[in-house]
Amino acid sequence: MITKHIPNSITCCNLICGAIATAHAVTGNLSVALLFIILGAVFDFFDGMSARLLGVSSEIGKELDSLADDVTFGVAPASMIFYELQVVDSPLCGTGSQCSGFCIGTLIPYLAFIVAAFSAVRLAKFNLDTRQTTSFIGLPTPANALFWGSLLVGFGPELEKHAWFLPLLIVGIFVSSWILVAEIPMFALKFKHWGWQGNEIKYGFIGFSALTLLVTVLAGITSGNTHLCYSGFSVIIVAYVLISVATQRK
Repeated sequence: MITKHIPNSITCCNLICGAIATAHAVTGNLSVALLFIILGAVFDFFDGMSARLLGVSSEIGKELDSLADDVTFGVAPASMIFYELQVVDSPLCGTGSQCSGFCIGTLIPYLAFIVAAFSAVRLAKFNLDTRQTTSFIGLPTPANALFWGSLLVGFGPELEKHAWFLPLLIVGIFVSSWILVAEIPMFALKFKHWGWQGNEIKYGFIGFSALTLLVTVLAGITSGNTHLCYSGFSVIIVAYVLISVATQRK
């Protein structure tokens, strides 16, 4: 029956998007890489939905989904960070792209792939953790990928001018990797009903996200800086983490 192959085919489209995003990331086409990460996230949303609607979910589908997600939301953003760490100035080696021979600075870009490793751990934990049916424990990998992609494309060209950008990137790698696997409850945009009561945070976050994307896109268009149009996702993900932590403590 052909319908049983539809969800896995959509998952494979997600994986292909991740592979294409990785290829563009390592060659410096970060905006194209981000577009394919976003497209992969769309496929990731619809593969699970189609499996539930068609009633054809399977164990192989779950494993394939995790593999695709680690490529699209782990390896691809890590490759974007890897490229960025190569082009920023390093006090240990000068500008990464101008290094000749071996020096400590040439090893720094490889720290980026810590994100890919922790993304894999996050996905493995999600598959085994029964607590994450209606919410999340730790930052979901698509959110982490959108944060990094949006940060590097939207703000990277401006931040590269500052000496503190390199240490900021390195700290960000370790912080975001920790948040992926941390025991921090985070809300999910899953609705048991469509009423306002009980969904205040979700509807408020959706409204904030839409407004943020609108403002950043308009700011990018009016300023002539098209890269700024992509910056909204990084702001949204930071807000998502802060809101999750704040509501957890109440």
